[in-house]
Amino acid sequence: MKALTRTDFNFKGQKSVYHGKVRDVYDINDDLLVMIATDRISAFDVILPKGIPYKGQVLNQIAAQFLDSTSDICPNWKLATPDPMVTVGLKCEGFRVEMIIRSILTGSAWRAYKEGCRELCGVSLPDGMKENERFPEPIITPTTKADEGHDMNISREEIIAQGIVSAEDYAVMEDYTRKLFARGQEIAGRHGLILVDTKYEFGKRDGKVYLIDEIHTPDSSRYFYADGYEEKLAAGEPQRQLSKEFVRQWLIDHNFMNEPGQTMPEITDEYAESVSDRYIELYEHITGQPFEKAEAEDDIATRIEKNVSAYLATIG
Repeated sequence: MKALTRTDFNFKGQKSVYHGKVRDVYDINDDLLVMIATDRISAFDVILPKGIPYKGQVLNQIAAQFLDSTSDICPNWKLATPDPMVTVGLKCEGFRVEMIIRSILTGSAWRAYKEGCRELCGVSLPDGMKENERFPEPIITPTTKADEGHDMNISREEIIAQGIVSAEDYAVMEDYTRKLFARGQEIAGRHGLILVDTKYEFGKRDGKVYLIDEIHTPDSSRYFYADGYEEKLAAGEPQRQLSKEFVRQWLIDHNFMNEPGQTMPEITDEYAESVSDRYIELYEHITGQPFEKAEAEDDIATRIEKNVSAYLATIG
C-alpha cells in the first residue's frame, strides 16, 4: 500500500514551504496556501517512521466537509480541494492561540481535576465530578501556540492582558468557537457520536477573523460513541471513543512514550494497514458516508502536483 510521507513541490508562484508533523503548507504569492495532508502520523510529539495509507485523504476530506457545513457560521480559509489530499485556501495571519473547547471532563482536564485542580484556564470547575461526566455547559480552555515544545494553557484574561489577541478579536473567536462546536455536536449526534472536545484555529485577513486549518478531524477532536455512554459513565467504565488514541495506546503497550532511552517499536506493513483501516472507519462514522479510496495512476505526488497545478492555473 502506498503512503505519501514527504513532499517537495515547486508550484507556480511558490514563496515558501512549511513541513509540519502531518501537513505540508505551500505559500503561493503570499496570498494563498496549498495545504497537503500527508500520510505521516505523529504521537507523543514524534513522527512515526512509516506512513499510514489514506490517512491524509481521510483528514483532508473530513476537514473539507466540516468547513463547508459550517461556512454559514463564520468565514473560513477554504477555497477548493483540487486533490483528495489537498485544500487550497486564503492565507491569513494566524493568531498565536488555539481555542480548545470541552463538553466532557476527560483527558488532560480529568488528569488535572483528579489531582485537585478546580480552575482550568481561568474557568472554575464544579466539585464532585466524575471522569467522562458532562460539564454543565462546554468550557473554552485556550492554549498558546508554541514554536517548539508543548502548547501552554492560558486564560482569556491573560491572552488579552499580554496583547496576544485583542479583546475585540477574542470575543469574536469565542463566539465562533461555541457556535462551531454546537454545530459539530449536532452533526456528530446524527451519526450516533458525541463530539467530546476539539480545537479551532483562527486567523485574520483584511480585518476579518477567519477559521483556518483543520476542523473536527480525529486528529484534532475526540469523539465518544453515544450508545452506551450513560451506562459506562454510571459504571465508571472507559468510554468507546473515536480518535487516534488507539495509536498512542499501541505505543504505550510497546513501551514507547518518547521518553529518554525508549526505542520506537517497528511499524510493520500489517500494522500500518490496520491503522489505515481504523482511519477509514473513523471517516465513515464521522461523516456518515462511505470512503472512496483515491488511487494514483503513477504515484501520489505526481497526481497531487498535476491536480494542484491545474487548479492554480485556473485562478491565474
